[in-house]
Amino acid sequence: MVGPLETVDLKSAKTLLDALAMHNKSNQSGSGRCADMTDDLKDTTTTEAAAEDWAKLKLPPRLTGLPMPVWITENDGYPHDVRVKVSTLHGGRGSWRTAPPIAVRPQPHEIVPGSLPAADFVLVSRWIDLNRDVILDYWNGTIDFDGVAPRLQQVQP
Repeated sequence: MVGPLETVDLKSAKTLLDALAMHNKSNQSGSGRCADMTDDLKDTTTTEAAAEDWAKLKLPPRLTGLPMPVWITENDGYPHDVRVKVSTLHGGRGSWRTAPPIAVRPQPHEIVPGSLPAADFVLVSRWIDLNRDVILDYWNGTIDFDGVAPRLQQVQP
């Protein structure tokens, strides 16, 4: 159950992220990084889910070359090694909560075998291999979200 203070904090966080997204869009033509990061916060109803939302970074197809968005996370005390979550929907939409996780190490592999179509898994694996250092640096806290996009390499289909 969410208490009154947690609800107020969540609303404040959403307001702040919305303001950052508007500022980002007005100052960086064509960039929606903050807006991309807030897409899934709209349905968040618990403090725990909000904390998970803060730790992820949505990378839309225009930044990755993939036909679907992917999410990378910081290591925020997760009980597992570094993962990338992949939308099952092609285009820029999808939900973090329903996206299947793909483990990065020692090589890309599905946590739940068959969770992605084979062709999507092959393409995502190639993207992970191209961007392994960026994914790991973000996971380890070596770079923040502003340091991710300039270092990303797009996968070629």
